[in-house]
Amino acid sequence: MSAYIANARMYSVTPAAEEAWKTLLGHVFEEARVAFDYMPYPAPQPMEVLWERGDLGCVFMCGYPIAMKLADVVPIAAPIPAAPWAGGKPLYRSDLIVRADSRFEKLEDTFGGRIGWTVEHSHSGFNALRHHLLAYRTAERPALYREVQGHLITARGILDAVLAGAIDVGPLDGYWHDLIRFHKPELTAGVRVIASTALAPLPAFVAVPGLQANQVARMKIAFSNAEDRPWFAPLAQTLRLTGFASVEQDDFAVTLARDSEAKAQGYAMIA
Repeated sequence: MSAYIANARMYSVTPAAEEAWKTLLGHVFEEARVAFDYMPYPAPQPMEVLWERGDLGCVFMCGYPIAMKLADVVPIAAPIPAAPWAGGKPLYRSDLIVRADSRFEKLEDTFGGRIGWTVEHSHSGFNALRHHLLAYRTAERPALYREVQGHLITARGILDAVLAGAIDVGPLDGYWHDLIRFHKPELTAGVRVIASTALAPLPAFVAVPGLQANQVARMKIAFSNAEDRPWFAPLAQTLRLTGFASVEQDDFAVTLARDSEAKAQGYAMIA
């Protein structure tokens, strides 16, 4: 067994997707000359518990907690989504979804209703949504919704809550949305996107600082070169990506800026 683990739970939307991630990571690790054990970590186990482990070799982590230094990690590389809105960069957005058969045509139509979020340390499920809502708040209307359901944990929790009618609107990680729409179109057929948040740095694979610097450097190169390898194309189709980009801690600072802006305007919690 290796002293370090790998995991792609954040974007393992189905068992087939997780197998594709495991295969892709295996190729990257072979090229980078590292050996990590892939450790399954299914939902609803809390991601923050995984991130606090001392044996992270290559594990997905959201950019907001990277920027907050929720755990001591070293960013390695982030996927570049195949979606046109990503512009060929390791960026994503949150799609604000409603039921397909609802009366809502624009975000403002949901005000006074029910909204949901995932966890407070999520950019796509909380921070991006909160920042997006700032533009609609006024002194006369500081709270936009009559009911807020938090701690829905995952993007799937948001999707299920919208489909069940438990909430009127909620945020879906745009890359996750693209993946689930590809793998399980029957799940997304019942929802519509009525708005999307600003682009932000996509979650990245990270390691603990204890991992040798030359191993991190080799992984950065291997991820960056992946799109040129013969094994990449079929996996890229399954995982809805076009490649990877090397990333650093400072790349995620924009998430903290959006957090600070919301708090400065007295909007620490979605309401």
